[in-house]
Amino acid sequence: MTPRFYALAGPAYLAALLAVDTQVDYRGQLVLGALTWVVLACALVPLAPLARAQALGVVAFATVGEVTGSLVWGVYHYRLHNLPLFIPPAHGVVYLSGLALTRSVRGRWLVAAAAVGSAGWGLAGLTVLPRLDVAGAIGVPLLCVFLWRSRARATYAAVFLVVGALELYGTSIGTWHWARTLPGLGIPDGNPPSGVASGYVWFDVMALLMAPWLVRAARSLHDDRPVPRDGHAARPHDGLKDELLPSG
Repeated sequence: MTPRFYALAGPAYLAALLAVDTQVDYRGQLVLGALTWVVLACALVPLAPLARAQALGVVAFATVGEVTGSLVWGVYHYRLHNLPLFIPPAHGVVYLSGLALTRSVRGRWLVAAAAVGSAGWGLAGLTVLPRLDVAGAIGVPLLCVFLWRSRARATYAAVFLVVGALELYGTSIGTWHWARTLPGLGIPDGNPPSGVASGYVWFDVMALLMAPWLVRAARSLHDDRPVPRDGHAARPHDGLKDELLPSG
């Protein structure tokens, strides 16, 4: 189970990380990236294999999304117009923070807060916010569908709340900024767009779908290890298997 303190420690680390990033050059970003990979690795240590696979899956799918959205499409740009090394592992930290939040707050409250917050944000982007946010408003209904139908709705809601807070913070201090319109489409976009977390939900969906396969593949590779020269296969390190094997 994800430690509850991750719900505060993860966002606190990321907030500090983004603030420091505004003060460093490319070399400094490399140091922040290495540090964030270490932080993610340490955060994964106490988790079950499935949770680790989920977090790493989010990192993988989010990285593809970052490269596509920022470097290729140009929907948003980071301060140095690159993809900072700390961004991929930061997505894993965000996911673990959301998981921890589901252990600290009742799921129905998280879902209600995410639904009301996203809908209100989307409406504000169409009416009162300084920048018209049509693109963001398009993504809000998708998020609401996941919040209504998915069995993992509490996780999606928690991640939305973490992502939403970090997006508002990151854009306010200049770590990244969103284009006024979607390149090639001309659809007005907010800074940040209200529906940005709906895109993040797709990373979570794919990671949750792929994680069991990754765990099974890892176990299969472990079980197929070479037989020692004495002719006896080493006993599996899986705790449950150890309990099932006869002693002696």
